[in-house]
Amino acid sequence: MEAMIAAIGEALIDMIPDKTGCAFDDVTAFAPKIGGAPANVCAAFARLGGRARLLTQLGDDPFGHRILHRLEEVGVETAHIALTQTANTALAFVSLAENGDRTFSFYRKPSADMLYAPEQVQVESLEDVFALHFCSVSLGDFPMKEAHRRAIGIQRERGGIVSFDPNLRFNLWDSEEALRDAVREFLPMSDIVKLSDEELTFVTGQPDMKSGAEWLFAQGVKLLLYTCGSKGAFACTPTQTAFAPAYPVKAIDTTGAGDGFTGAFLWALSQTCRTCAALSSLSQETLTSCLTFANRFCAVSVQKHGAIASYPTREEMQAYTF
Repeated sequence: MEAMIAAIGEALIDMIPDKTGCAFDDVTAFAPKIGGAPANVCAAFARLGGRARLLTQLGDDPFGHRILHRLEEVGVETAHIALTQTANTALAFVSLAENGDRTFSFYRKPSADMLYAPEQVQVESLEDVFALHFCSVSLGDFPMKEAHRRAIGIQRERGGIVSFDPNLRFNLWDSEEALRDAVREFLPMSDIVKLSDEELTFVTGQPDMKSGAEWLFAQGVKLLLYTCGSKGAFACTPTQTAFAPAYPVKAIDTTGAGDGFTGAFLWALSQTCRTCAALSSLSQETLTSCLTFANRFCAVSVQKHGAIASYPTREEMQAYTF
């Protein structure tokens, strides 16, 4: 049977501009696309044939229903997504540079996902889950943070894998220190941590991958995924280091690319490793294979606009020629 992942956190609407390489003032239209890092990871995993479940809350509004319908279309289980009339579904207006890099302007003060409470997390939602994934966007001082703590606690008691991509969004926090403190608070609860080359020093305080990995291992992390954009990606355990180069493509839109990488890596990992205890004994060959698979997935996805809308199936990914 295909492995199941769950993710907890925000699902939102990415408003994608009709122009790239310009300021917000010069954008004349935005197209709504489904986004939010946890939702993206679930969608990538499901698009590859895995089973995925999202734990979150949406506004009982047209945007919330749009997210529900789209997630169902790509195969993500939505039975554990709550709807509320207390707050609206979150929006994120995206600005794209010429190289596809993006910046975000969020509308969530508060949004429905922020009000998702710990008592809404049901034990049965994690019973068949091999990996629980989360990010830092929902770790602010609101109910969703405590919902994370409860879900992670349930998953760790089961011996399942906990995956954390800090996915730093500085403009959502009162200060850099508050963001760093929140990320570091959850690192000891995490087995897999994904960091980009732009995030490593901020999170770990270390200048390079080797020292950063050692710092993370001291916190209890078992596997570091270190992504370097067009320069490729690394995977480090206390005993192994693997590398896979990126595929040479010109990115059109990198929105959701990191989430796609994570979802694809977790899918590839689930083919050989489904327990937390097995992470530390992964071979260099297995790690390299998982990285190569994830890099290929990303290379295909950045050729299209949006996050979930750009994610390929296994068949589409393997058929793509570079």
